Amino acid sequence: MQQPATSIVILTGAGISAESGLPTFRDKDGLWEGHRVEDVACPEAFARDPERVQRFYNLRRAALATVEPNAAHHALARLQQAWPGRVTLVTQNVDDLHERAGSTGVIHMHGELRKVRCGHCGQRMEWLDELHTSTLCPVCGRGRGLRPDIVWFGEMPLQLEVIEDAVEASGLFVAIGTSGQVYPAAGLVQVARSAGAATLEINTAQTAVSGCFDSHRVGPASVEVRRWVAGLLDR
Repeated sequence: MQQPATSIVILTGAGISAESGLPTFRDKDGLWEGHRVEDVACPEAFARDPERVQRFYNLRRAALATVEPNAAHHALARLQQAWPGRVTLVTQNVDDLHERAGSTGVIHMHGELRKVRCGHCGQRMEWLDELHTSTLCPVCGRGRGLRPDIVWFGEMPLQLEVIEDAVEASGLFVAIGTSGQVYPAAGLVQVARSAGAATLEINTAQTAVSGCFDSHRVGPASVEVRRWVAGLLDR
């Protein structure tokens, strides 16, 4: 009897989108795209100066429209389409490059840049235009309630239980372009190991959790992910 194909869970981080021209999460000075985290990426910042936060995400949303998926994004989409087992794609990124490359069912644990949510009615919706404090919610009609649908520091990642269940049921867990510094995402490799899954890290350098992985591929995601997927499918 033919054995069922291994279920794969893939976690991607900022490193996979960096080659498309999107900046990585933080630079060496601890700034987030030139801004202090406490000024643009936490609930307190939004309460203190919502218009400044909206301007920051308006610029990020506009920048996203100028970039395209790279070879790593396309390789993962190919894997999803061709692998006979389940491939669950989880990303820490708020961009939509996986979807534009053809991936489906992507779990955005830190939210999505091209979505907003209303603090009054709780509705989430697609949003491609600029967003301002005065913008009215298209659903409930109230103002001063719309915010980027982004998980800020101090907030709980989305669908964490779904992600952990998928990892526990997988035979292979792969982390691509992640720093290994942001929890709970950085702890998923331990969940995989506890469940008996094989683990693979693909990155340009060692990370804080590299020692937890069974195997490694070192190099640009656009090169190493494509090679890994090709070898997996050819085999």
